[in-house]
Amino acid sequence: MTAASDAAFYRLMSWLSPSFPVGAFTYSHGIEYAVEAGLLRDRAALVGWLCDLLEFGSGRNDAILFKLAWSAAADDEAAALDEVLDWAAALRPTSELALESAAQGEAFLRAVRAAWPHPALEALAARIVERAVSPAYPVVVAVTAACHAVPLNAALSAFLHGFVANLISAAVRLVPLGQTDGQIALAALARPVAETACVASSATLADLGGAAAIAEFCSAAHETQYTRLFRS
Repeated sequence: MTAASDAAFYRLMSWLSPSFPVGAFTYSHGIEYAVEAGLLRDRAALVGWLCDLLEFGSGRNDAILFKLAWSAAADDEAAALDEVLDWAAALRPTSELALESAAQGEAFLRAVRAAWPHPALEALAARIVERAVSPAYPVVVAVTAACHAVPLNAALSAFLHGFVANLISAAVRLVPLGQTDGQIALAALARPVAETACVASSATLADLGGAAAIAEFCSAAHETQYTRLFRS
């Protein structure tokens, strides 16, 4: 690896590390209700659930938004980035999923501006305030990667890895699953993650959309779940 690629890799690993202060561990993306309802009882069900999110649901949409935001930031196309910001804020079917994305986006932007400052991040923060939109997590991470010269393929793959890894971590605590089962599930998702990243790499705004109604129902039902450990 070159010195430039080494630096990009270090940044990427830092931003998407479980220790990066975005509070990802407090969200289950509706999995908490799915476990209570008996929809997720073992590792196989979890892998199937996450595969569906990657192919039909929020994982797919977030990957597309990530790609579009990265491209807009890399090409310095402010109008295109504004459009992605608007779509990202709108494509949240429940209040908890909106909170999950916005809260992590805000936390990520705050931390990265302090530790890895860049004029593009200051411009993004100003644009978010000016347009009064929520800073969707995939958009903020994508813009950060683009302005710090992290290649799209690597950044998108790492983002999707973080997406499934966080939800597996929640399921390990909720189902419950053992730590080894969690790692087996993560290994099983390597190909679906790569396939989703490949699909997103050539996607446009017209490709946004989903068919993960049960996952969205679980997210909505979680809002009134009696006993909760997670915020979503």
